[in-house]
Amino acid sequence: MRTFAALLFLLFVFKTAGQNTDCPCCSEPYSAFDFWIGQWDVKDPSGKALGSNIIIKDLDQCILKESWTNSNGTFKGQSTNFYNREAGIWEQLWIDNSGSHLKLTGTAGPAKMTLSSEAFHGEDGREYFHRITWTHQADGTVRQLWEVVSGTTVERVEFEGIYRKI
Repeated sequence: MRTFAALLFLLFVFKTAGQNTDCPCCSEPYSAFDFWIGQWDVKDPSGKALGSNIIIKDLDQCILKESWTNSNGTFKGQSTNFYNREAGIWEQLWIDNSGSHLKLTGTAGPAKMTLSSEAFHGEDGREYFHRITWTHQADGTVRQLWEVVSGTTVERVEFEGIYRKI
């Protein structure tokens, strides 16, 4: 019985080692999308204003909250982004004032986040998925590229924005 208790104690010690119980979401995986935090003016690659976006970290560093408004103020959306520790992936839920929503999952790379939707069928019967990539640029801007993909082919670009901090 003493051996079993010692084994349980060791498992607890190893499981909690390196975890910050004061800030459970302060470890490296939770900060992979921090480059997107800020108040941003967003323009297309030619410099045309697309809108503004505010990204904050909330709930003791556990989520990123996005608040988007297009340039004329008629289209608004919000997303909640978080690192799913159990699955080892990032997740996003986007909801906008048109009643649309988009669920994405994916992973971080060096200075990059790529999230994709589940597959869906288009009006043409073909299978597609949404892929959105945020890339932290050397000049401090963030490029967001939203593509609609079929197989390995990019069928169209839904959105391309360059985020510049205000």
